[in-house]
Amino acid sequence: MVNHDYPKPANYDMIVFCHLRWDFVYQRPQHLISRLAKDYNVLVIEEPIPTRLNGKGPFEIKEVYPNVHVCRPPVNSMNDIGRYLRKKLPKNSFRVGWFYSPAFVSVLEELDFDTVVYDCMDELTLFRGASPELVGQEKALLAAADVVYTGGKSLYESKAKKHHNVHCFPSSVDIEHFSGKNGVKAEKPADMLGIPGTIVGYYGVIDERIDLNLLKKTAALAPEISFVMVGPLCKISENDLPKAENIYYLGMKSYEELPAYLHHFDIAMMPFALNDSTRFISPTKTLEYMAANKPIISTRIKDVERDYSHCIMLIDNEQDFLKAITNPARNFSGSYAEILMNTSWDRTAKKMGAIIEKTLAV
Repeated sequence: MVNHDYPKPANYDMIVFCHLRWDFVYQRPQHLISRLAKDYNVLVIEEPIPTRLNGKGPFEIKEVYPNVHVCRPPVNSMNDIGRYLRKKLPKNSFRVGWFYSPAFVSVLEELDFDTVVYDCMDELTLFRGASPELVGQEKALLAAADVVYTGGKSLYESKAKKHHNVHCFPSSVDIEHFSGKNGVKAEKPADMLGIPGTIVGYYGVIDERIDLNLLKKTAALAPEISFVMVGPLCKISENDLPKAENIYYLGMKSYEELPAYLHHFDIAMMPFALNDSTRFISPTKTLEYMAANKPIISTRIKDVERDYSHCIMLIDNEQDFLKAITNPARNFSGSYAEILMNTSWDRTAKKMGAIIEKTLAV
């Protein structure tokens, strides 16, 4: 992230602490923060990468949107971030501290915020490789938080038992972006040109949440069907991926590129494993697939099943998967339209901002 022409620090009034890289997969943090930046000057703090500088390097930031700067502090530990920011920022008191991960909670010992927001988009304590310290860190963050948002109903039910001011804000969608109504012609991407037959596609991070065994077995049952996986690998290696002539891995694509890939899926899939890491998820891609008007096949993720069982094909095994591919649902458009009418990132960000302002006014 070296940028020798980096801008000077602004008079920030919101500091966001995020475990996800801003330039990684474009998802909930980017959608919300870019919209909230209409009302706040925002500094996004990413997790550090250990460095010999250990806090002695320059305060490098990059502007990713008007009013949004991103910084990856040159420190060796999450516990060093607060001290580093206290030395580098022109002030140490801010209107809003917005947390995506409890691992940053120690910054509250160094920086003051008028209100603390915890936007819990995932149950990070259950992810592969999660630090055992996260449970205690989340307890401390919940004790300090004035407002808690959750990315789905299952997360809401869990966090509402632990905090007095929890609001459920499932992930939303930019309908124009994925529907193709923005006037951008969705030509078939070059790396899809040679893929034959019916395409059953997925895009998103490929990690321990994907049921790779289900994918392997279904591909073996349907050699005439092409299974396309678009997205980066995370916490698994290429050796973990099932290999077959009809399974294609196309790598990570930008948010701007995704609609073109989605447009050329015949069926969209969410082959999630049912394990600890998926117990509380509410996949953003569900609504994006709907915006593109694609038939959707999904394993029985709790938040998906209870909200969308009337219009999504739910499966338990590879036989179910094959049946759904060969006889896909066709009467889903009306249900999709009704669902999409009630959700947008603009509306979600506006509602979240209103709750923050109400909290600040108390």
